[in-house]
Amino acid sequence: MNSTTAAISHATTIRSVQQSRLKAIINPWLMPALIIALFVTIVFSVGIGAVRITPYEIWQIISNSVGYSTDADGTKEAILLAIRLPRVCLAVLIGAGLAISGAAIQGLFRNPLADPGLIGISSGASLAAVLMIVLEVKFFQTLTGLLGMYALSIVAFAGACATAFLVYRIAKLAGKALITTMLLTGIAINALSGALTGIMTYMATDEQLRNITFWSLGSLGGASWTSVLAILPFTVIALVGIPRLAKSLNLLSLGESQANMLGVNLKSIKRQIIVFSTMAVGTSVAVAGIIGFVGLVIPHLIRMGAGSDHRRVLTGSALGGSIVLTLADSLARTIVAPAELPIGILTALLGTPVFLWILFREKRRAVA
Repeated sequence: MNSTTAAISHATTIRSVQQSRLKAIINPWLMPALIIALFVTIVFSVGIGAVRITPYEIWQIISNSVGYSTDADGTKEAILLAIRLPRVCLAVLIGAGLAISGAAIQGLFRNPLADPGLIGISSGASLAAVLMIVLEVKFFQTLTGLLGMYALSIVAFAGACATAFLVYRIAKLAGKALITTMLLTGIAINALSGALTGIMTYMATDEQLRNITFWSLGSLGGASWTSVLAILPFTVIALVGIPRLAKSLNLLSLGESQANMLGVNLKSIKRQIIVFSTMAVGTSVAVAGIIGFVGLVIPHLIRMGAGSDHRRVLTGSALGGSIVLTLADSLARTIVAPAELPIGILTALLGTPVFLWILFREKRRAVA
């Protein structure tokens, strides 16, 4: 029995050493590889479609648009600049925002299964959007008259902010927002939002049901430079602000009490992560609907190659999320062309097997 235990321990040690060596090899190359992969992905995505645009033609069109006269095709220039490029830019921003928010939330809760939806951001945005679609009250009608097609996005973002604020306020106990209490509060608010959304869906007409279904499945089909500019400041603030918290998240992984003794301002860290995540995820849901698994799976994959250091995990997650969502959107608009597959369905179909593989991998490691 002792020899068997010793053999298992020896095998586990060897596996750990091999994984450490592999990460030591991958770490220096991970970020440059992700940056190159993102550039290649963008060029590939803007070129693929019913009208094929080669990398050379892309260079000609971009050069022509910045003042250098070239023999760019006018039709392809219009397709690239007015349709594909804003859509790809939107996918890059949304993917980065969802993934880096997921990595930050996982670090805050010290739970690799956490994602931004855990604190009610997505469910709050969804509930607000469904309320606006179904309830034809004067306030919503006035808002639609003032803001037009952007009214739904603004209401969804407001719903995300309100839900996140409610979760944080309820979770505060004696002036402190306890992480465990915040987690349970988020689960409760998610359940309540889901129930209210279900009631609204039950009350909806056939036309309203189609709008709710299309919005809840997620799509970048309505991308434009206006929508890109609308979410750009919020996403950039999150992309700049969250990596600044990497050191504190590393210390928080030791536990709240240890992090507090090491000088981490837990109250400030929690508030900043919730605010930044709400800004990134709330605006993403507002313009593209609910897109799942990006904020859950991407940080897992980055940790497998970069380790648990949040300085690499956060930045790597942002780059990885941009790559994955851009590729997923390219597949969504070409796989059933001329129709378009909702991107939320595609990310779920691709993300679920990867997530299950990660779970089985962790289970085998735990047993070993």
